[in-house]
Amino acid sequence: MALCYFPSSLEINVVFTVHTSSVFLGGENGLCQLKLVNFEAEENHTSHETLGLSKKHLVVRRGKPFSVTLLFYNNWWNGYTENLVLEVSLGMEDRIQSAHITINICSPVLSSVGVYCLWVHIQTAQNRRTYALGDFVLLCNPWHKDDPVYIPLDAHIEEYIKSDYGLVYMGTPLNISGKPWSFGQYEPGVLEACLKLLQVSPEHLSDKQNDYIQRANPVYLSRVICAMVNSNDDLGILEGKWHGNYKGGIKPTDWSGSADILHRWVSSNCKPVRYGQCWVYASVLCTVMRVLGIPSRVVTVFNAAHDGDGSVKIEEIYSSTGEKLNLSKDSIWNFHVWVECWMRRPDLGPGFDGWQVVDPTPQEKSAGKFCCGPCPVVAIQQRCLHVPYDSSFVYASVDADIIRLIVHDGLVVQRVVDTESVGQLIYTKGIGSDRPNNLTQTYKSKTSQTGSCLWTGQIQYCLKTSTFSICNNCFVCRCLTDYYIYHTLTNMIFVPTPNQAFICETAQLLSLK
Repeated sequence: MALCYFPSSLEINVVFTVHTSSVFLGGENGLCQLKLVNFEAEENHTSHETLGLSKKHLVVRRGKPFSVTLLFYNNWWNGYTENLVLEVSLGMEDRIQSAHITINICSPVLSSVGVYCLWVHIQTAQNRRTYALGDFVLLCNPWHKDDPVYIPLDAHIEEYIKSDYGLVYMGTPLNISGKPWSFGQYEPGVLEACLKLLQVSPEHLSDKQNDYIQRANPVYLSRVICAMVNSNDDLGILEGKWHGNYKGGIKPTDWSGSADILHRWVSSNCKPVRYGQCWVYASVLCTVMRVLGIPSRVVTVFNAAHDGDGSVKIEEIYSSTGEKLNLSKDSIWNFHVWVECWMRRPDLGPGFDGWQVVDPTPQEKSAGKFCCGPCPVVAIQQRCLHVPYDSSFVYASVDADIIRLIVHDGLVVQRVVDTESVGQLIYTKGIGSDRPNNLTQTYKSKTSQTGSCLWTGQIQYCLKTSTFSICNNCFVCRCLTDYYIYHTLTNMIFVPTPNQAFICETAQLLSLK
């Protein structure tokens, strides 16, 4: 009998049967001894679509069988008296060290991503001998329909997993240029650097057991890796710099690939690589996600807003002579680059599956760390600003109104609302092409949204409340700790502050009771 113990996200010792061929075993005192292990690397790498990712490790994908051949010293194995037990452990742990079967091993499809150790125990009623067979790397499996990162089209697999060539769009909506980028996932040492990133994350260093279990979830993985691409509050990869000289580092525009950055980070013992800006952060994140088996693409937002105060509006304040005053935390970038990752969102429901925004550029903190997302793109299109993670911030980046105030002697003398400038174009590289794929309408709805679409459809996150007196065309929703007023006629969202009154477009007063 041959058994395998395989850790999963639900139970640490999941037992399942592995299939073996005819066994030719033997050894001293009647107990067989292991002579040689063959991980069948070429066959397994071809079958698992991992050719070229590593020369050091066997690299396989979860939910799909792989083969290992064990060669023992001569003598037939007696299956009635000797058991062959395989044990798989996640992480490099200290264990017993010792020195023809073909074994097909298949992990649960929701197994955690990481480096696994494989052990074999040969035992009889009187004896037990343990051998360390070696380790292998387990990745997500976008080919497997039960994996949360499953993506059905071969063209998408080719572009968003296997391709190591990218094009990052930069400039302005009227002057767009494409910068070639080498994701470099097949370069030596890149896979190992991506795995090291997980091992030095704050989540792993503070609670290894929980981190190993949570790594089965691509939502968790994307948040951990997003935070680790920047170095603001951890041992992350890149240090950012947006002005001044770049002495002591590399100018962000001089980078052209991820492999060099990852190699520098590993060789410096996890000291941050200098310097990065948004497109560098995003491209490195895209590399790591593709290596781990999560479909990913680099996306550029032209005229991207940075909502510094959480108001979902961008304020610009000018003097009466036209001078822009530095009185707002908000800003507009001519372009900003982030990553979209493909995954299911069982935490939110099937309506939010698909592309998710993950932004590693350190801007604002999310749950105490510098990361952003994953945020469903469909939530931005439908203006569901309560959906985890960071949906209101992402929404403001692509579709916020710009409120331009002209002040004189401390008073606002003119107020202009610009609803068109933010997020004018949203581009990613086309599939199998250097032509841009326009994603603007995937973020921005062509039609007006209704109140029920925005709020009541997600009753677990949003509940109506009587805190405000409202007119027939407005309604109030308490979302987490914030209050929002959504006006159905103008498709506008108001964020009130304590004791503040609002006049809606139908001229009826909305005020706090």
